[in-house]
This record gives sequence, structure tokens and C-alpha cells, in this order.
Amino acid sequence: MSPKIGRPKTDNPINIRTSVRLDAETDKKLIAYCQKNNITKGAAIRKGVHLLLGEE
Repeated sequence: MSPKIGRPKTDNPINIRTSVRLDAETDKKLIAYCQKNNITKGAAIRKGVHLLLGEE
């Protein structure tokens, strides 16, 4: 049998979509942070939620 092809499965899939409205200044700051740290906007927002809850 050939090996499975596709993305690996995870125990905690990221499948919930949330929409956020930002002003232009906040969006620029978010983009700059993401570029500096080489992460996506979603990853930065998830990190921010964890920081707010004191989990990191």
C-alpha cells in the first residue's frame, strides 16, 4: 500500500473561523509583527489570546 498523502492530522485541529475588524493602524502593527517574527496573522492572534489568559 502506498503512503498516505496530504497534510498530517493533529489532535487539536484549527477549524473554527473568526472575523475581526481592525483599524488601519492596528492592522499595520499586526502585519509588521508577523513579518518580523515570520508568523501568520492567525498565529499572532492565537498567541495574543494565550498571553491575555496568562498561558504563555
